[in-house]
Amino acid sequence: MNPVKKSASAKKAAPVAKAAGSKKAAPVEKAAASKKAAAGKKAAAVKEAAVAPKKAAAVVKKASAAKTVAPKPPRNESHTALVRRARRINRELAEVFPYAHPELDFENPFQLIVATVLSAQTTDLRVNQTTPSLFAKYPTPEDLAAANPEEVEEILRPTGFFRAKTKSVIGLSKALVENHAGEVPGRLEDLVKLPGVGRKTAFVVLGNAFGRPGITVDTHFQRLVKRWQWTEESEPDKIEAAVAALFPKSDWTDLSHHVIWHGRRICHARKPACGACPIAPLCPAYGEGETDPDKAAKLLKYEKGGFPGQRLNPPQAYLDAGGKAAPPLGAAG
Repeated sequence: MNPVKKSASAKKAAPVAKAAGSKKAAPVEKAAASKKAAAGKKAAAVKEAAVAPKKAAAVVKKASAAKTVAPKPPRNESHTALVRRARRINRELAEVFPYAHPELDFENPFQLIVATVLSAQTTDLRVNQTTPSLFAKYPTPEDLAAANPEEVEEILRPTGFFRAKTKSVIGLSKALVENHAGEVPGRLEDLVKLPGVGRKTAFVVLGNAFGRPGITVDTHFQRLVKRWQWTEESEPDKIEAAVAALFPKSDWTDLSHHVIWHGRRICHARKPACGACPIAPLCPAYGEGETDPDKAAKLLKYEKGGFPGQRLNPPQAYLDAGGKAAPPLGAAG
């Protein structure tokens, strides 16, 4: 073979061989890169796995802390979230106070409406200690309508504002005799026309004497629904409407009992017993009162604190639950 031709052939073959080598090296390099990437992902996964337990532990720790420290609901809480929270509060209070009932002693609608009028600006306990003498002497609307105001005033003196209250109970008794044949009416529009009777008193009578649902917005109810951020309203009628929209009508009367009982026994005006509160995790106002469980327990009132309740003649269910009847007027409490 001609050496020149051989040299030329060699030169020509060299680029081809180089090109072939490049093609062969590409898959190898790509495989190496893939292997390196896979190793990187594995290392990242191992690192993430090592960090994950710490994050999980942080979540558990935070959840545990929520049992004792109640988080405040967001300012932009939706209506649906509010309804759910409000109804859950009512359900939990129903478990705490399954025996909740009106704390005024009464045997008929007339006694209940009179007792409710007398409960303004005083305690139910004081009314219950006073009404036995009143009803013993004036058992019917006809009797009280014809009563001597001065004699009634003497009986009602312990309740405070006794002159105004005497005028109201005699006036409503006369209205019952003259306009309703001596019977307490079972309609809201009729009840609110009676002297000394507003919507609060009317709903107490409707819900507890006639079994017709109603929301009783007293001072305890107003205070608690504000703390729970159920409504921003401040007028009783508007509070009533706002809260009514959160619950089915069938719940209204029992809801009133649950809220009022909680306000009297645990969520007090000046020193709420936050540390003994069963709904603390749901309450935006948690921390306004005593949060130490032992100190909070000392603030509990009535049967929750081991003391007598407000009724002289409470329902048997209350007594079965450990409640104690209140002492009569003049007896040692």
